[in-house]
Amino acid sequence: MYEQHRFGMQLTQLSRAWRAELDRRLAGLGLSQARWQVLLHIARASEPLTQGELASSLGIENPTLVRLLDALSTQHLVERQLAEHDRRVKKIFLTDTALGLIEQIESIATSVRTEVFAGLSEQDIQLCQDIHNRMLANLESIT
Repeated sequence: MYEQHRFGMQLTQLSRAWRAELDRRLAGLGLSQARWQVLLHIARASEPLTQGELASSLGIENPTLVRLLDALSTQHLVERQLAEHDRRVKKIFLTDTALGLIEQIESIATSVRTEVFAGLSEQDIQLCQDIHNRMLANLESIT
């Protein structure tokens, strides 16, 4: 039982430390973690997301997302456009300014990822992914 507890605590510490290092390196771009995560979710989406889809993808409430989008809009990084199929729905688009910023974010994130995974083999990473997937499946079966 103790090892399971320790494993869970290490996962939490890893997640926090990784995010903190990204935050530290991205601070010079004038972006909080919440803001750069929104930008990356939009950039990595295969098609423009609605506000609701984006909030769901990020795991946050709509009002929280609206505040983030307002701030990103003020920074001229995102634009909201009414959806053609339903004028009550807004789709979120990155501006040209944001596209250049995304390249910088991705470059910094790649550097951090390279450093975090230093010394780990593809087999090590695959084993961790398998373990995490089984743990996630266990969590999903609980609910």
